[in-house]
Amino acid sequence: MSTRFDLVGLDADDTLWHNEPLFQATQAEFRALLARYHDAAWIDERLHAVEMRNLAHFGYGIKGFVLSMIETAVELTDGRVSGREVQAIVDLGRAMTAHPVDLLDGVAEAVQALAVDHRVALVTKGDLLDQEAKLARSGLGEHFAAVEILSEKDEAAYRAVLRRQGVAPERFVMVGNSVRSDVLPVVAIGAQAVHVPYAVTWVHEVAAPHDEAAAVFATLPRLADLPAWLAG
Repeated sequence: MSTRFDLVGLDADDTLWHNEPLFQATQAEFRALLARYHDAAWIDERLHAVEMRNLAHFGYGIKGFVLSMIETAVELTDGRVSGREVQAIVDLGRAMTAHPVDLLDGVAEAVQALAVDHRVALVTKGDLLDQEAKLARSGLGEHFAAVEILSEKDEAAYRAVLRRQGVAPERFVMVGNSVRSDVLPVVAIGAQAVHVPYAVTWVHEVAAPHDEAAAVFATLPRLADLPAWLAG
């Protein structure tokens, strides 16, 4: 077992498997659906505003995204959106939930290697049903000693995870692609964090430059590099 940490937390979306490209592709189809009403930039801007407004009500994940697309369509068409168009949006969401789980290169081998010498927990946020289904389809479930699916990743949420897992902050390291969610709140409670960047980042997950500059954390190019970093 690790002598440095009692628990290694791994994020899921865009850390273990591809996620943001699916949302971007769906948003492109949503744009096309509303193209006869508004230009692409305005559709994107309004959808983002509605998503942010709805986070407190619907949370993260596909279901909240679909509801936000429907609400945006109603607003941008002044209620003229047709039942057929609403059904098309629902179908987009259904296709997202059925999309195959596509692991990042080297992730399967890395997670398996980590589980040999460390207690590993999946620590992710989003819709409970969707995240559980993706974990089951990923084939990685057997390697996790614990699974924490959170409605938000902030300091209070991480403290609660550590209480449930019986781990002191200084004995915990969190690994993920989002500086805003996987790094800054973890460092703030006295734990360690490792940033593994992903090619694209949802705008909501982009950290303020001054906040990122003030935090001390490691950065690795690939999750496959994590076992060696932990050993060091």
